[in-house]
Formats: sequence, structure tokens, C-alpha cells
Amino acid sequence: MCKTQFVICLDNAAYPASLESRKIYPLIPDPQAAQRGMVRLKDESGEDYLFPAELFAPIDLPEGVAKRLRELAA
Repeated sequence: MCKTQFVICLDNAAYPASLESRKIYPLIPDPQAAQRGMVRLKDESGEDYLFPAELFAPIDLPEGVAKRLRELAA
């Protein structure tokens, strides 16, 4: 099982209906998007979309917290 990475939204100004500032989002692996400076994640609608990576910062979480967030996202 690959370890889920998490990001925190730093700027939702261009996407106020889709993203919440300061919210933690699990990344959906997408190597092609990453090559273009984008990240894929489920937005507030529950659908997965691409967003500019510059809107987010990667974060490390304690394994217990990460496990619980993965369970909630499933």
C-alpha cells in the first residue's frame, strides 16, 4: 500500500467554492499532473480535480492521524 500524502490549502481565492483555506486534503497520485505543477485531490464537491500545486503545502502527519484521515476519505 502506498502512503497517502497530505497537503494543506494555503490559498483558495481562485477556487472559493471548491477549496477551503487551511483545510487538509489527501493527494490522489497523478504523476502526469505533478509534472505540470498540478495536484489532484477531491474538492468540496467530492469529485477529484486538478489544482495548481502552488496553492498547497505538503504536510507530515503522525501515522495515527494520517490513518484516521485516510479512513475518513475512503
